[in-house]
Amino acid sequence: MKVTLFATCIIDMFQGNVGKATVELLERLGCEIAFPESQVCCGQPAYNSGYVKESKEAMKRMIETFVDAEYVVSPSGSCAFMFKEYPHIFAGDPVWEPKAQALADKTYELTQFIVDVLKIEDVGATFKGNVTYHTSCHMTRLLGVKEPPMILLGNVKGLKFTELPGKEQCCGFGGTFSIKMSQISEQMVDEKVSHVEETDAEYLVGADAGCLINIGGRIERLGKPIKVLHIAEILNSH
Repeated sequence: MKVTLFATCIIDMFQGNVGKATVELLERLGCEIAFPESQVCCGQPAYNSGYVKESKEAMKRMIETFVDAEYVVSPSGSCAFMFKEYPHIFAGDPVWEPKAQALADKTYELTQFIVDVLKIEDVGATFKGNVTYHTSCHMTRLLGVKEPPMILLGNVKGLKFTELPGKEQCCGFGGTFSIKMSQISEQMVDEKVSHVEETDAEYLVGADAGCLINIGGRIERLGKPIKVLHIAEILNSH
């Protein structure tokens, strides 16, 4: 099965190790990976800030970039959801709406693709440690992906899982929200960190790099001994 990787800006610029783990994991599961270098930002930060006209240019670039892909897979629930929004954004446009719909229909978040498309629930991973999981807002509430990460983590050998109290609460990142409303964002992420501490987990795991950078940055500033990992890194451990 041929998979085209939508790496996302944050992973490309800040968390290359997550991109590497994603590729290695999918290849181990029998996928052939393509990575079009013409991919850019999906347009989400600009769009959510109200710059609709400007963001559409980036969106068109992405639509054209993935036009020949059989499946588009991203290690980010938030960015995968943005592709799902394209048909609504281009609604009524006779040229771009059908192209946007075609991209939306073949786009999947990483764990969603593994469980729902590849029909794999145990990737053969081994990871020793006490783990808790942050359910990011976009991935769970908007994209609707809730069970696949839990199924996959539940089958990792050696992993002890503790559910995160207040897991449904936002970590305070919210893209540009954390910049525009930094004081409120700080209070939200502090609450999230306190919940992580309640679990006594050694590792906080998630499927959205933005959230993990936000929570991980706060954990580091507060001097907490909790390590932060993307779920791709856990599933690629063996």
